[in-house]
Formats: sequence, C-alpha cells, structure tokens
Amino acid sequence: MKRTSFSRVILPIIAVIGIIGSVVYLFRSQPDTAMTNPKETPARTPASQAKTGSIVGTGVVEPSSEVVDIAPTVPGIVAKVFVTPGDQVAAGQPLLEIDSRDVRASINEATARSATARQSIAAAQTSLRVAQNQYALYTGVEDARAVSQQEVITRRDAVADARAQLGVAQAQARQADAQVAQARVELDRHVIRAPAAMEVLQVDTRAGEYAGTQGTASVLMKLGATQPLHVRLDIDENQIEKLALGQPAMISARGDAKRQVKATFVRAEPLIVPKRSLTNSATERVDVRVLQLIFALPTEGRTFFVGQQVDGFVPAKAKQ
Repeated sequence: MKRTSFSRVILPIIAVIGIIGSVVYLFRSQPDTAMTNPKETPARTPASQAKTGSIVGTGVVEPSSEVVDIAPTVPGIVAKVFVTPGDQVAAGQPLLEIDSRDVRASINEATARSATARQSIAAAQTSLRVAQNQYALYTGVEDARAVSQQEVITRRDAVADARAQLGVAQAQARQADAQVAQARVELDRHVIRAPAAMEVLQVDTRAGEYAGTQGTASVLMKLGATQPLHVRLDIDENQIEKLALGQPAMISARGDAKRQVKATFVRAEPLIVPKRSLTNSATERVDVRVLQLIFALPTEGRTFFVGQQVDGFVPAKAKQ
C-alpha cells in the first residue's frame, strides 16, 4: 500500500484549516459599529440657555454650612451616643458623651472641700466674734487700773488673728469653689454638643469604642445644615471669562439628566484650586485648575443628597 505524503497532502490541509480559522477570527474580532442609543440620557444644555449657550461644570451636593467634622476634645471611651444619621439637632444639643467617671469623682471631691471650707468660715466667724467681744470688755472698763495694758494688747491681737483666720478660710472657700467650677468645665468637655442647628449626616462611632483626639480617625460624626443644600460646581479656568457670573444655574443629578432644577447663585470662591470632582470619563482632563461656584438648591421637592454628583449648566455671556 502506498503511504500518504505528508508534505504533499497533510501539510496543505493544515494550511487551509489555518487560513479558514484566521478569517473566522478576524470577522468575530471586528468592533460592533451598529448605532445604539445610550443607556443613560447624557446631560444637555437646557432650553432656557439655548440663546446664550452654557458653561458646563461638574459638582457635588454639600450642606450650606459645608460638612462639619465632630471630634472629641478629650480622649476616652465613648459612653453614650445620643443621635443617629438623619436626626435634626439644635444648637448645644448633646451628640455623644465620653466616659467621665473620673471627672465626676473630682467634682465630688471638690464639692466636699468646698463644704469643709464653708464650715471653716463659720468657725472663723465665731472665733472673731468671741475675740471682738472679749476685746470690747477689756476696753470698756472705766478704771484703767483694773486691767493690765498687756491684756488689752493681747485681746486686740486676738481680734486681728481671728480676722486673719477668717480671711484664710474665705480664700480656701474661693479656691474650693474654683476647683468645683473647673471640674464641671472638664465634665462639660466630655459631652460633645452640636455647634448649631444641623442635620446628622454620619455617625462613625459606637458606645464602647475608644475616641482619640489626633488625626482623621478622631472624626466621630459629620454634621451639616441641609436647609438649603448647596452645589459646588467646578468650572474650568479657561471658561471663566465666558461665564455670566451671578446668574442661576440648571442642575441635574448624575444619571437623571432629564430632571433639571434651577439653583440660585450664592458666591464664587475667590481661590482657584486643582480639580477634585471627577466624572471618571475616559476623555476627562484632571490636570486643570477650576473656579468653584456655589449655588443653592430649592428646598421644595428636595431629592438631592449630600455627596451626590451633579452636572451644572451656567449661562454664558451674551455674544456681542
């Protein structure tokens, strides 16, 4: 039987199979060029700014007070947490308490010293009255020969000594009162209170955890005034001259471009800063500096949240 030639039969077959496989791979690896609608409607210039045009900026929703970080003034174990995220708190309302058993013991000790000092004052006052009465008896004798001059001097000095002892007791009482007041101030430092009427945005501690006073780990809560909410828009510094500064802006939440709300201009930050609010777009430039514009969102029908990313459209100057 005649053997099949590898070079004349099998090798050409392998070559043909390889060519067919390469063609199939090329067709399958071609990108899909079919036109499809985007999954999300991209942000568009609002109709109200169609004539003047818009300067587009990205931003973040923030409280009108900006975010206030709450940290303890003294280190220790968190004894109680009085609030939860979403609570509205009044100025001075307790937020949390650091374990204060040692300070309360100091208050009791200082209070006891103050009570002792009050008793010392009463005793010194009694001694002074006795000395004054005895001195009055000696000086009231009509016959100077009935008492010696030395006795009169002794009684007079006794009055002065009693008066000095009363002064010492009164000074000790004031010192004890000052120690009580100092201990109460220290106790008050163990209770962290709201600096103003705000909303609790985040609680990052629990009863029993240790609270320090150094570094970012010391931030136990975040508060902010959310009536109204503000939007901080980043505008490329190259677009600043085109802005109609002071005009309202149209704001839309990321992923909800169809719903736009009118935000009132509040202020422009005087410092140009590096861009920090990123959109994660592949074409986004991050090596730019931006002007930050602050706008107030309407309070009615609020559906924005602190930290939410938004797109903003600021009117451009009218073309001359």
